[in-house]
Amino acid sequence: MTQENKLVFGLNPELPYAIEEAVNRLRINISFLGKDIRKIMIVSSEPNEGKSFVAMNLWKQIAKTGEKTILIDSDMRNSTFSTKYAMSREDGKEMKGTSHYLSGDVELDDVLMHTDDPAGDIIVNIENVVNPSLLLENSRYEELLNAMAQQYRYVFVDAPPLGLVSDAERIGNICDGVILCVRGGATSKAAVRASIQQLERAGCPLLGIVLNRVSDSKGGYYHKYYGKKYGEGYYYKR
Repeated sequence: MTQENKLVFGLNPELPYAIEEAVNRLRINISFLGKDIRKIMIVSSEPNEGKSFVAMNLWKQIAKTGEKTILIDSDMRNSTFSTKYAMSREDGKEMKGTSHYLSGDVELDDVLMHTDDPAGDIIVNIENVVNPSLLLENSRYEELLNAMAQQYRYVFVDAPPLGLVSDAERIGNICDGVILCVRGGATSKAAVRASIQQLERAGCPLLGIVLNRVSDSKGGYYHKYYGKKYGEGYYYKR
C-alpha cells in the first residue's frame, strides 16, 4: 500500500452491536452463495432506503475477515459516500472517482483507493453527473467490473434506485446477483414487485432482500434481512 492512494475516513462511526450483528449475519449467508457469485449489486426501489449504508457496512465486514473485497460506487447521479464519511486522500491530493475514470479522464490507479484494512479497497464517485447512462453503457464499465472480479473475491456495486432511472438495470445485467434494500413501512409492495420485474428483465438473479429501518417495540429502528436463494429460504433478523 502506498501513501498516495490511501483513503482516510474523517467520519467512521461504529455501529450499535445489534445492527453490526445483523450485517454479520448477512455476510455469513453471502458466503454460502458459492464461488461463482462475485459481482453483487446493492440497490433499492426508491431513494432513502439504506442501500448505501448496507453496501458500505457489508463491504467493511467482509474485508475484516480477510476476504479481498472492493466497493464500487456506481450511483453517479446522487452519491453521498465522500461527504457522509468525510473521505479524503491521505496525501492531500484531489480525489478522483468513478465518473472521472469512466469518462477516460484518469486511469484506474488514480481512483482505486486502499484503506486501513488490507483486504478492503474502494472506488468512490466524487463528481455526480446529470446523465451517467452513457458512461455505464460504455465498455469501460463492464471491463472494470470484470477486471475487479478477477482480482477480488467480492465486488460490491452501489447502484442508483431502480424506480428512478434505468442505470441499475444496465449494472445488474453485468452482475452475478443483486441484494434489494426495502424500507420498512415506507416502500410499497407494488414498488418491490416492479423492482423484481426489472431485475428479472435485466437477467440479474435476486439473491435476497434487506428489510431496513423497521420500528421496534421501543420506538427505535432495526434491520431485518430476508430473502430467497435458488429455492432455499433464509431469513435474517437482529
